[in-house]
Amino acid sequence: MEFIAQNMAPIMFASLIIFLLIGYPVAFSLAANGLMFFFIGVLLSPYSGGSINLAWPLLHALPDNFYGSRVMSNDTLLAIPFFTFMGIVLERSGMAEDLLDTIGQLFGPIRGGLAYAVIFVGALLAATTGVVAASVIAMGLISLPIMLRYGYDRRVAAGVIAASGTLAQIIPPSLVLIVLADQLGRSVGDMYAGALIPGLVLTGLYMLYILIMSVIRPHSMPALPLEARTLGHGVLSLLAALLATVVVSYAAYRYLVPAHGDNADILGASAGVLFIYVVAIADKRLNFNMMSRLAQQVIIVLIPPLALIFLVLGTIFLGIATPTEGGAMGSVGALAMAAAKGRLSLDVIKQALTSTTRLSSFVLFILIGARVFSLTFYGVNGHIWVEHLLTSLPGGEVGFLIGVNLLVFFLAFFLDFFELAFIIVPLLAPAADKLGIDLIWFGVLLGVNMQTSFMHPPFGFALFYLRSVAARVPYLDRLTGKQIAPVTTGQIYWGAVPFVCIQVIMIGLTIAFPQMVMHYKGTTVDPGTIDYKVPEVPGLSPLGAPPAGGGTAPAAPAAPAAPDLSQPPSFGDTPSAKPAAPQPDLSQPPSFN
Repeated sequence: MEFIAQNMAPIMFASLIIFLLIGYPVAFSLAANGLMFFFIGVLLSPYSGGSINLAWPLLHALPDNFYGSRVMSNDTLLAIPFFTFMGIVLERSGMAEDLLDTIGQLFGPIRGGLAYAVIFVGALLAATTGVVAASVIAMGLISLPIMLRYGYDRRVAAGVIAASGTLAQIIPPSLVLIVLADQLGRSVGDMYAGALIPGLVLTGLYMLYILIMSVIRPHSMPALPLEARTLGHGVLSLLAALLATVVVSYAAYRYLVPAHGDNADILGASAGVLFIYVVAIADKRLNFNMMSRLAQQVIIVLIPPLALIFLVLGTIFLGIATPTEGGAMGSVGALAMAAAKGRLSLDVIKQALTSTTRLSSFVLFILIGARVFSLTFYGVNGHIWVEHLLTSLPGGEVGFLIGVNLLVFFLAFFLDFFELAFIIVPLLAPAADKLGIDLIWFGVLLGVNMQTSFMHPPFGFALFYLRSVAARVPYLDRLTGKQIAPVTTGQIYWGAVPFVCIQVIMIGLTIAFPQMVMHYKGTTVDPGTIDYKVPEVPGLSPLGAPPAGGGTAPAAPAAPAAPDLSQPPSFGDTPSAKPAAPQPDLSQPPSFN
């Protein structure tokens, strides 16, 4: 009994892992473990030697945990339904289909062009939707048949689609970053700012892998044939349009800078983008033929999602809106884009609301279960056990980071990112804070690591999403009429392995170059470089200079005599001197009369 009582924390944690591996729902596993071990802890408290601090009245704290600032009144978590709704509406609006078709035509003439297009569109969808399922399913339905039609290797095609969809986990406005910011007690805006550069670097690493593969195995990703390039040529026209945008933006900036100061650059860029967008629409509608068809299509298709990204992330980074307000504006923008394409209907809104409610309820129930679990876990001093375990790892901060990332990478085989964020992160954060690790940097590092949970064979959710839309049996291609072989589950799994390795490399780069994240703090000012200048006041001369009126400066008064330290200090007018006391006659005995 004493052994169990004094080791309640590790037994409780191991029991939770067993429950999850058996297959019980996460929210109910958390809550059931918390209540079961609370009952056991109260009974074994006398045998624990003071290590268990549980009593029945402590259960009264649960309602406050549920309805307090951690769950029901948590303003940070309000952003989750907004961003989920925005992503689902955009996925239903056909934006992904238009982007993939247009960007595929733009990159089509080069080897691996469709793979580059999938990665580029995956990053754009990540910055607008933040939902992995929507990105993977949309690109799997649209781009996978095209890539198979033109002879792409099945493993490369499957890996690119699955990996590009997981960019929604690290590129803002990611849902996992919102949860991590809440669990770490940090600002969502700072978390978004810190994760932006690592997300873009990871996108670049994906493209670098495609470039290397196109050189090593050129037949695995051929260029689009000439008959498939329906928009024709027109890259020079697109470059000319880009140059015109830069010129108009600079002219607008010069015009606006006297009145708007620091905001003139953003307003000028917005004016330039709006100008070229209006010109492209007018050129297409009125048949002016100033631009090529390719330039028209790229501008018309690409600018609305970029404007939506600025509406959401730009306002958050500039401090104009909170993440919740940014999500609300993004939802309105997504509805407007769907309406502009003529794809906004009552059925689309119902589907978006249903999916949003389901995901939000899922998150809420996991969070409630986590509060029940943490109440008992903290009562048996589990947080102290975890902190001592992690801070005592050999190697100090580096050893801690390696151990934590190995733990998260292993648990990602069995748990998804929500479960990892609600169960593991609250246990790791105190130890990281005690070691002096910046929690925003630590959160982004964990976010990159948790991204692998979508790509791990055999339980990666992105692989399941792609498996659900990839062909299981041979089929006839609707354009070429040729029979296309199906995509096997093994090909999907093997295609994911190189991208999991790239994500692991990204974890190492984030540790080796923390400034990729730490830039969110802005420029650090060295106090030693600050130059203090005292302004001159009329009628007064600078210190040490002659008077402003000229002439000889008056002689400085003589320094006062050194004070007599044998006397008490005087705080006012000098009192009159008292007569000296008579010297006593020490030859006679003292008199007390």
